[in-house]
Amino acid sequence: MGTVVDDASSVEFHAFFERHYAELSRLAHLLTGEADAADDLAADALLALWNRWDRVRAADHPVAYARGVVANLARTRIRSAVRERRRIALFWSQREERIENPDIAGVVDVQEALRRLPFRKRACVVLRHAFDLSEKDTALALGVSVGTVKSQTSKGMAELQRLLGPKAAPLRMHAAMAPTGDATGRDR
Repeated sequence: MGTVVDDASSVEFHAFFERHYAELSRLAHLLTGEADAADDLAADALLALWNRWDRVRAADHPVAYARGVVANLARTRIRSAVRERRRIALFWSQREERIENPDIAGVVDVQEALRRLPFRKRACVVLRHAFDLSEKDTALALGVSVGTVKSQTSKGMAELQRLLGPKAAPLRMHAAMAPTGDATGRDR
């Protein structure tokens, strides 16, 4: 059950919300260039303000504070989008893929086995072995630690070996994923 102060705070916040939501949404839209995300950013900013409403309403300029919260959320969203674009570009930009005399059945088997792996294991295996990235570059591309890359790659390769069969798995995996047709099975 709320107290009189809680009710007064709630009414005051509701009035603030009604007066400034559209403006904050417009600000988010102009900062990010994303109309769809603008309402979400404004709502997230107002939720953050509600959680600190006693401090916000005591501020000299509560609207300026709200604008700052929207700007920070927009900056975070933009940075996140830039990181995601870099990860995608890194994933697709490596090199031309030409394989002479590919083992089509082996490639299909490996692709099917890869689809059965959880995303993080699959991504680690593909980036490490198909794109020949270092553990550090793989960690950077996925936004995880080097230790996570090591463990997920190891577990992913073990799971692929289990799915493909113990004898043919290492050679078939490297042949199917090798960007230049290298089927030596050597550790990259």
